[in-house]
Amino acid sequence: MPGTRVRVLSMFTEWARSDPMRIFWLAGLAGTGKTSIAVTLCRMLQTDPGALLGGAFFCSRIANITDQMDARCIIPTLAVSLAEQWPDFATTLAQVLNTDSRAALKPIGLQIASLLQQPMTGINALYCPIVFVIDALDECSDENEVKKLLQAISTLGSTATVKFILTSRPETHINTSPISSSQCNSILRLHTIDMAEITEDIRLYIEDTFAKSSLVRPWYSEAQVQTLATLSGGLFIFASTIIAYILDVNSVKGRSSRLQMALSAVRESEVVMGPLEAMYDFVLARASDTAKIEPKELDAMLQVLACILTARMPLSISALADILGMDSDELQGSLQRLHALVHVPEETDQPGLRTLHASFGDYLFTRNRIPTSLGDETLAHGCLRLMSQRLHFNVSNIHSSYEPNPEVKPSSISLSLEYACVQWIYHAVDLAGSTWLEDDIDQLFCPQFLFWLEVMSVLGRVSRAAAMLQLAASTVSRD
Repeated sequence: MPGTRVRVLSMFTEWARSDPMRIFWLAGLAGTGKTSIAVTLCRMLQTDPGALLGGAFFCSRIANITDQMDARCIIPTLAVSLAEQWPDFATTLAQVLNTDSRAALKPIGLQIASLLQQPMTGINALYCPIVFVIDALDECSDENEVKKLLQAISTLGSTATVKFILTSRPETHINTSPISSSQCNSILRLHTIDMAEITEDIRLYIEDTFAKSSLVRPWYSEAQVQTLATLSGGLFIFASTIIAYILDVNSVKGRSSRLQMALSAVRESEVVMGPLEAMYDFVLARASDTAKIEPKELDAMLQVLACILTARMPLSISALADILGMDSDELQGSLQRLHALVHVPEETDQPGLRTLHASFGDYLFTRNRIPTSLGDETLAHGCLRLMSQRLHFNVSNIHSSYEPNPEVKPSSISLSLEYACVQWIYHAVDLAGSTWLEDDIDQLFCPQFLFWLEVMSVLGRVSRAAAMLQLAASTVSRD
């Protein structure tokens, strides 16, 4: 993003070194490149002698990690990161934690006081400002906690110079918070930058990516690159997704054909839907072309997509296939046509299945391409079925019940079984009243309750078991 990035970095450099304002807020609509800029700023801070990167926290819905959607995890994470780089801060933070071991569990305002402000008291400020980066605040699940975080950051006092770079969509709960005041904070709204400048950035990005592709013979023209940049409507996610779709084939004819189809299809539909939805419509239509995919394969693909979007922690191909009762090869086949939209880890046992951008999940659910309950229903059924098949006496293979739990998860407890035991109720809770669900819960927990509890104990999650059972009791309507 040459033009836009130069502007952002220029504003940032001035703000970090001389601007007295504590907060630099980068606001932008979905797909405008906020996270890419945040990553660039982090890299810049790591080599900049004029400022110290105290820590970074990247909020994310698509990562399927609960902590990355929890605003209450942000300050403890940043405090640990700063302690790893600044020994004096680490010493005083340890003293605070020795006095109050539950400081990280306090409300956000008290977290900042205990984990940042108090450890800095009495410490001579560094010769440069300490900068924290918090990306994609709008992807935190609890809006009230985000409001508390922004209020606390805005009123933070410290003997050290502490600054925050925040990025987010201009959501209402963030727009109405103290950070939206340009009198108190430095603000750049990406969606207000001149469209011609952004389009030129995207054109350069497309041209550079195409030029670096593996094919020697030309398969695109400058006019096509310009048209694709114009159709992007200022959205870098549009360009990157279309590029991934085009480069998924490795022949001159194939890429040329895909580029022409993409330009024609998006040009025709973007007036009605907007560039982002037009792009998703195009890529998904090609992935689900009934002339090239059987109805059963299409149903399986949509079911897998729903599960990836709904899963509560990162899963591998083999783990998700196990939960769904599929072969890993079968699941990979379902995802083969979605490489432009879904990140698929190279190794089947490597966790990390996720969509490439949160806006794709929003599109699928709001456009009713996938029922909102499909992922929960499929995962609840799969988790209960898997536990019914895999739970047995001494499932963790411990030699004696008098021995303490192993420090490392036993190999007999696979990622799929771990997910099933820990997450099943959170998928089932919204399906209360389903006859099959009640039958599955009855059939599992009557004979295998203690085996499930053993797994929870070995995983160090036994403290959650009681709450999960209370949720289960409310889910099963009959005695």
